[in-house]
This record gives sequence, C-alpha cells and structure tokens, in this order.
Amino acid sequence: MSVKTINAQMLQKMFLAGARGLEAKKEYINELNVFPVPDGDTGTNMTMTIMSAAKEVSALQNPTMDQLGKAISSGSLRGARGNSGVILSQIFRGFVKEIKGLNEIDVTILGNGINHAAETAYKAVMKPKEGTILTVAKAGAEKAMDLLINADTDDIEEFCDAVMAEMESALLKTPELLPVLKQAGVVDSGGEGLMTFLRGAMDALKGKVSDFTISTQTGSQTISMGDVAALQDVDIRFGYCTEFIIMLERGADRVEAQLKEYLQRIGDCVVVVADDDIVKVHVHTNDPGLAIQKALSFGSLTSMKIDNMREEHQEKVIRDSAKISTGEMSEADVTEENRKPEEPQAPHKETGFIAVAAGDGLRDIFQDLGVDYVIEGGQTMNPSTEDIMDAIAKVNADTIFILPNNGNIILAANQAKDLTEDKEILVIPSKNIPQGIAALVSYVSGQPAQENAETMAEEMELIKSGQVTYAVRDTNMDGKEIKAGDFMGLTDKSIQAVGKDLASTAKELIDTMLEEDSELVSLYYGADATEEEANALAQEIESEHEDLEVEVQYGGQPVYSYFVSVE
Repeated sequence: MSVKTINAQMLQKMFLAGARGLEAKKEYINELNVFPVPDGDTGTNMTMTIMSAAKEVSALQNPTMDQLGKAISSGSLRGARGNSGVILSQIFRGFVKEIKGLNEIDVTILGNGINHAAETAYKAVMKPKEGTILTVAKAGAEKAMDLLINADTDDIEEFCDAVMAEMESALLKTPELLPVLKQAGVVDSGGEGLMTFLRGAMDALKGKVSDFTISTQTGSQTISMGDVAALQDVDIRFGYCTEFIIMLERGADRVEAQLKEYLQRIGDCVVVVADDDIVKVHVHTNDPGLAIQKALSFGSLTSMKIDNMREEHQEKVIRDSAKISTGEMSEADVTEENRKPEEPQAPHKETGFIAVAAGDGLRDIFQDLGVDYVIEGGQTMNPSTEDIMDAIAKVNADTIFILPNNGNIILAANQAKDLTEDKEILVIPSKNIPQGIAALVSYVSGQPAQENAETMAEEMELIKSGQVTYAVRDTNMDGKEIKAGDFMGLTDKSIQAVGKDLASTAKELIDTMLEEDSELVSLYYGADATEEEANALAQEIESEHEDLEVEVQYGGQPVYSYFVSVE
C-alpha cells in the first residue's frame, strides 16, 4: 500500500523512532571516531542533541505541523552539542522551514525539505569538509531534486527508499574523500549518525515500530512545565553518585592513596576502602567515566552503580509540583533546602568574558585573566548551545567574548550567538586551552570590541599548541603503531609522539614543537599528572635549551595529562 502523504502525527512518530534508534546506536557511532583519543563522542553529542528535541516532541498531544516543527527546531538548536550535533540541528532547522503552515507532507514538499536541510547545514559551517555528514546530507538533497524533476512518483516510501539508498552509498564513499577515514577503515561517524536516525524514522513510516516513548528527566508528561518552573532547583555541584568495587590485579600498596587523591580532583564525597584484593569506591563526580577509567588501571570492576543525583532531585521537584497542582500541598510547604538561592546580580559592565574549560586549575587561570563565567566542559564534555546561552544570561555585560577552547564547541558557541538578541556576542574561535589563554592575554581594555576580537584571533594563532593523552584502542596512524593505553603527543590532532612513558612522550612532543627562536614553553598538567612530574619534565627541557623558559601550571583537566604551548 503506497503512502501519498505524511501528517503531523506520523511525522512525530518518525522523529521519535529516529531518536530512539540513534540513542540505541550511540556507542557504536562513538567507536567510529577516527582518532584513538578518549574524547571521541560523536554518537553521544548527536544523541544528546536529538533527545533534547525528542523530549519536546514527545510532550505534544495531537500536534499541528507548526507545533511539531517548532519543537524539533527549538529543541535541537538549544540542545546541540559538538559539531555533529550542531550540524544535525541545522539539518532539522532547514527541513521544518519547508513544512511550516502545512497540514500534510507530500513528495514535493518532502523533497524540498530534504534539499533545504542540506543547504542550511552547509551554510552553518564556515569551511565545509567533504567526506562528512554534510556530504551524506547533500547526496540525499541531490537525489531528492533529481527524483522530483525526472521521476514520476507520488509514493513517499518509494521516494524515501531511493533517497536513502543514495545517502547510504555516499556514506560508504566517505573514506575515499577523507584519507584519515580510509586509513582507519571506518566511515564518517556523523554521517552514520544521520543515517541511523533516518533508518529509525523509515521503520516508523513502514509500520515496523510500535514503541515511541522517550525517557525524560521530567517523568510524567501530565505535569505542566509551569508547575515545575515554580519550584527552584538545588545547586548540585557534582551530579553523579558513582560506586564500584575494584578486583585488584596486583597488590593493594598505595592504591587506596593514589585513587583517593585522583578522585578528590574530579569530585567530592570520596570514600576509598581497600581490603586485601578488593577496593570499594564511592565518589560524587560530573564524569563517572574518568573515575572508571582510573579504576581500570588497577584491576577489573564489579558491582558498578551510577545514579544521576540531579535527575533524582528533579523527580522530587516534579512530585512536589504535582501535589501543589492537586492541592495536596502548598508552595509554602516546600522547604528551603529544595530551593536554589538566587545569585546576586553582578554589577553591569560594558564587556564580559565566557570561557569553556574542565579542571579547577584551568578555571582559576581563566578567572584570574578576567573571565566572568567558566563553563565546565571541553574534551568528553561538550556544552550544549543552551548551556552557553545560560552563561550569556548570567554575564551582566553589553558585549561578551566567548572562548570555546575546543574545535568541537565553536559551532555551538556561534549558534548561541545567533540566538542571543539583547547582547553583542563575539566568538573567538579558540580550538584549545593555550589558544584561549593567549587570546585573553592579548585583549586590550578600551579598544573597540571588534578590533579586540580580530587581535585576539590573530594572536592565538601565533602560538603552537599540543596535548598529551592516552590511546583508547589499537590503531596505526600517521605512520605510528599505537596500542591501547599508550601515551600520545598530538598537535592539531596530528600524532607526533607515541610511547609507554608519560614523561618521554611529552618531551618528544615538545621537541617537535620547538623552533630556533622559541622562547617560552607553558605546561598545564592535568588530573593524571603530578606537580613533581611536571617540574621534572620542565627541568629536563630547560637543561637542554639554555635560552628556553618553561612555566608549569596546574590545570587539573581530565583525560589530557598535559596541555602544552610554545611561543
């Protein structure tokens, strides 16, 4: 039986089925990331982006096409994380513009929507790169336009099957367009994410899916958001209660002290108790993965339990809200500990600064340089567009400079800029922490904002930046054989050094970055390195280069043992 039109109710089901499909496959998509670094999170970013929209879409009862389009566009735009998430949100944004004011979608409208989706996504990226999600989207758009012009069909299933076949073919060809994909033997992860969503949506159209429920932090959808907003949240600094037992593979000597010291850097409420060949661990942290990764270096894990304390609190808020709405309790009955104290409004000023960074040391460095608000994030924790917009709202300034400090956050920052109407936002496209610091140092008070923005962008490009992390899987890249657990020294994601020893790998990286006129090396050591190790590395470098100064600063960043800059 052919399908001639799609109404809002069917489109709603298709979107939710696609979202569920993407969520189910997110770890597989993460594994497609080319570089073997521990922050490959395309699947996670795309899933968090689409689930932000799915929660709004699932809350609609018998929606009109306009209501549905607004939920898809607004939810994905605000929830967009990482480059892949932002591009996905722009794809949705372009598509829903074509269905505005309609009651049903036919083949012509669908084809135009697919074309507009690809065009909008390309426009969102300053330098579009082929062999990515953009290539896959464009292949669908070109096929859709060709079918509208040359094929005589009004069957939506037939039309979609042909378009998706072309997109699948384009996805398989991405390794031919990006040599790094071919070298790794994978297709583009963003393109795979898009196709995963579309496969789920098509299953819904063909009647292969019957479950369209979306799990949400807000629980029951019968409670109005107005009721929830009436109750204020508490400030939970570390959101995940993480517990597990380590089955030690070697002696327990110093494990307890080492693990406790590390966990105190990434969280609070730390309890580490060693007993012969097991260690019981409890910690509140914003990144349970870091605690788990560290624990795995001592042995295998069992009895793992991770609870989202923010979600638990939100559920309590909603239960209280429901009681208020039914008259079981009054707002006066809500105790003070359930209310978040209002933060005093900072004095108004002309210019403010926002930076993205993970690590208490880096946060302090940016604040010392005049940053008003530091968004906790970076590698493994890309903030959403809405996170950045929330930060913008908290900075009481007419003009705000944003330093993303990560190449995967720049698009989200620009999207937040586009959605902000009451302040001038200037995004300085810093791709790493050293660039962000260099940009801030070059800011000159009293100069016009645009002139400062240009100077900051120019100055940050003058420094060389590098980082040291570890490999999460075996691979061969940049002519180097890499094993899981090896340390890697990278510059702009080009792997310069690989080794089993942190210090020697870091030194090899720095040696490749030094030039004859280099004067200063800055080392920002992270949660996996110690001050003693960093100072020893600095002394070794200075002993070999008498005209070179090496500065050591505590960053506290997760995942990356060192951030390095050379000037």
